[in-house]
Amino acid sequence: MSLILASKSVARQSMLKNTSVEFQAIPAELNEEKIIQDLEEHGASATNICLSLAKEKALYISAQHNKSYIIGSDQVLTLDDKIYSKAQNKEEAIDRLLELQGKEHFLTSAVCVAKNNEILWHKTDAVALRMKKMDRVEIENYADKAGEILTSCVGAYAIEGLGIRLFDDIRGDYFTIMGMPLLPLLNYLGEEGAI
Repeated sequence: MSLILASKSVARQSMLKNTSVEFQAIPAELNEEKIIQDLEEHGASATNICLSLAKEKALYISAQHNKSYIIGSDQVLTLDDKIYSKAQNKEEAIDRLLELQGKEHFLTSAVCVAKNNEILWHKTDAVALRMKKMDRVEIENYADKAGEILTSCVGAYAIEGLGIRLFDDIRGDYFTIMGMPLLPLLNYLGEEGAI
């Protein structure tokens, strides 16, 4: 019995590694932008989009490794009902941070487990975050120091590092902010005997 994380996310891999869970990481190569666009056109909520992405990832890898437990996970950011994906470049990340500054936004994270091409379990959670009011110079200074975080995290920040300095208030689960509701996942995998 093996455990596979269907993600290339460094944060999700680190979360599992820090729990001493043995797993293999195999990213699911999906067109996430297309999936999001299709779901938005059908009026799906941020929670449904996030969970759908997590399930698609898990099922994609499960089709290749159907005897393994596959963890699929994803995260979306919403501000005023607009759903955001990862920034494509530094300029887009700076624009995103300017848009978020001084406002409350939400990170929704979903996780699921698949085996034999079937979703066995899933969980979603949302966290509210409020960024400080900042001007362009402050945001550009942050962006110069942040590096690849600007395009590898949906909010262009990582709260476990320099990004924490951008916030006035955070309400919710730390692991959900990191990209995966970890405690419910570990409890489920323990009950299944998968860890």
